[in-house]
Amino acid sequence: MSITINGTEVDAAAWPTPQLAAVHELLRQRAHELGFLAEGASNADTERAIERALAEDVAVPEPTEEECRRWYEANQQRFRSGDLVYVRHILFQITAGSPVPAVRGVAESMLEELKAKPELFEARAKEHSNCPTGAHGGHLGQLQRGDTVPEFEKAIFADTATGVLPRLVASRHGFHIVAVDRRIEGRQLPYELVRERVADELRQRSEARALSQYVRVLAANAEIEGVDLDAAASPLVQ
Repeated sequence: MSITINGTEVDAAAWPTPQLAAVHELLRQRAHELGFLAEGASNADTERAIERALAEDVAVPEPTEEECRRWYEANQQRFRSGDLVYVRHILFQITAGSPVPAVRGVAESMLEELKAKPELFEARAKEHSNCPTGAHGGHLGQLQRGDTVPEFEKAIFADTATGVLPRLVASRHGFHIVAVDRRIEGRQLPYELVRERVADELRQRSEARALSQYVRVLAANAEIEGVDLDAAASPLVQ
């Protein structure tokens, strides 16, 4: 089924999910409504106009000192220095137009195989990984916090487990099968040293909530066919 937003047909094939395509069109139309976007604008101009519309419409509150301290106390494991992990991965890359469900299915199937037979990891990486590290068995070497994209970092530093991680790691690059070979623990950083990092994380969480609500409002006031946006907004912040 095709997707239409307020009578405009959307090419969902160019996006990882139909929901993301629909949300982008809602935002494009809102930017046009605000006068930030001319007809026939380039992709770059469209993205800039959407950013301007979001800045105009979405207010993100600053976290208070009390909120920052509470977040730090509840998430101290996120604020450590010197934690190291030795990691391998197999990347199933997602690009515009990729058949995401099919790619995920292949990755899930291989993950189940490697959980049962981890000794095959290097061979599968060489055969199937879309990352240049595949030629070397998927070895990413020694990683510390800040070395990778946030979604990948969160997965590899989530706990103290080693071996093949039980679930796929989804990042902006695609789906990863990840093996943690070794961990070296660092030290806990005091609140005073990480206050700005804590505040940044809380701002990002507040922004995600605000964007989620914003998209729901846009969706509730739009005529949408061909896609369910009842759970909208998570695509917006990926």
